[in-house]
Amino acid sequence: MSNIRVIVVGACGKMGLEVVKAVSAADGMELVAAVDLINLGEDIGTIASIGPLGVEVQRDLVEAIKRSKAQVLVDFTRPDAIMANLRAAVPMGVAAVVGTTGLEEAHLAELRTLSAKSGAPIFIAPNFAIGAVLMMQFAQQAVRHFDYAEVIEFHHEKKIDAPSGTALRTAELMRAAAGGRLAEQGMPELGEDSRGMPVGHIRVHAVRLPGTVANQEVIFGGLGQTLTIRHDTINRESFMPGVTLAIRKVRGLEGVVVGLEQIM
Repeated sequence: MSNIRVIVVGACGKMGLEVVKAVSAADGMELVAAVDLINLGEDIGTIASIGPLGVEVQRDLVEAIKRSKAQVLVDFTRPDAIMANLRAAVPMGVAAVVGTTGLEEAHLAELRTLSAKSGAPIFIAPNFAIGAVLMMQFAQQAVRHFDYAEVIEFHHEKKIDAPSGTALRTAELMRAAAGGRLAEQGMPELGEDSRGMPVGHIRVHAVRLPGTVANQEVIFGGLGQTLTIRHDTINRESFMPGVTLAIRKVRGLEGVVVGLEQIM
């Protein structure tokens, strides 16, 4: 069986470089193109400190797909760039693995239309860490037994969206699993702005500090007790098993699929 031909968009970013290294080291896949707005013409392997790969950084995504005959696109860019990238790649029949967060329902609706017209599947995950997915699943179990719950997420100071996509998805999954059990939390008029973003009856708090990568805890409160479920990401390598899993699985999916738990 031939290798999966992978193109990485945003290849020179922190996550992009990790994907470059992971794809280059993985069995059954081949990095065939790298797209970014910086380091044009340079070998992406050299930039990633793994040695030359014979793949130069290009600016033009459409041209890169044509030349490389890429089958799967991996994109960890920004919400203001991802839609343009997918509008270019998906109609060309390229399956997409998306790690960019901050996409809204209107974006997802457009992506469903793009995927339906082209037949190219799109996989989106707010978090590619296996442990983060398990944290969300455990939180769905716990919320059935508590009346109060809050989510606190910690990310590096340069993360744009807040709360994170992982925190919002966690809260949405918990709200669905709770079945109306969660109690409405009374809000004093003073200090209301300090109480985080409401997702149903769950408050979601975002912390942005240097020294963190991606951490999240879900805290449940009950009569005389609390339960905390926490996941800590120490470095960006933790996301790569999920990314390579998605690359292997995406072409067998249909339409737009959201959440790593869908393919685990």
